[in-house]
Amino acid sequence: MAEIVVTEEDGVRMVRMNRPEKKNALTQTMYAEMTRALREAATNDTIRCVVLVGGPGAFCAGSDISDFQKRAEGGLKPITVDFLHALVRNPKPLLAAVDGLAIGIGTTMLLHCDYVVAASGARFATPFTKLGLIPEAASSLLGPMRIGYARAFALLVMGRAMSAEEAKAAGLINAVVDSAALEQAVLEAAREIAALPAGAVALARKLMRGHLDDVLQRVDTEAMHFKERLQSDEARAAFAAFFARKT
Repeated sequence: MAEIVVTEEDGVRMVRMNRPEKKNALTQTMYAEMTRALREAATNDTIRCVVLVGGPGAFCAGSDISDFQKRAEGGLKPITVDFLHALVRNPKPLLAAVDGLAIGIGTTMLLHCDYVVAASGARFATPFTKLGLIPEAASSLLGPMRIGYARAFALLVMGRAMSAEEAKAAGLINAVVDSAALEQAVLEAAREIAALPAGAVALARKLMRGHLDDVLQRVDTEAMHFKERLQSDEARAAFAAFFARKT
């Protein structure tokens, strides 16, 4: 079973995370496939926008914790930054449909989206510091800009979760619907965008997003510190405690 499923219809590319047994926790292979899907969309004029989708009860539970462990031990070459660069550089409107859990990068990737619909039971959390790590995906820059410093600190540093309604009030997402109506709602928005003049949409989006060089630089700076933190005593202790609870 493919863990990333890519489909297209009416100018809309759907990129579906499909690892339900792990709540769509992302492996390095999944990151690579999502990166490829974004880069292909960027150069395909028939694709007018991209939608990121998870599954019932789980949009994305973050990066696979086992991959974190391998990275900490130096046994795996991380390609997460490639995915983040593809998100930042993506020239097409980016949407997301969030049902259930959105943990870690499952939340921070939404900061790069133009329109996000969430199911009423969605839950957003970024427990980075609890693992001895730091926020990623340029969330230390985009989080305060998008939802304000106070909310961003509570979410990104304190690790406090947000409900769907709280995320909407904060400006992290656009709309809240019933779970059964989620994909239809996001597809309606995607088709609405796809029907607009592509050149005007692209220019308006570029102007609204500002200077992407700053975002890319923050992605790289966070990645450097993230790598350092993976080697820290705090992170090692947090991961050891996590795996001990699972055994």
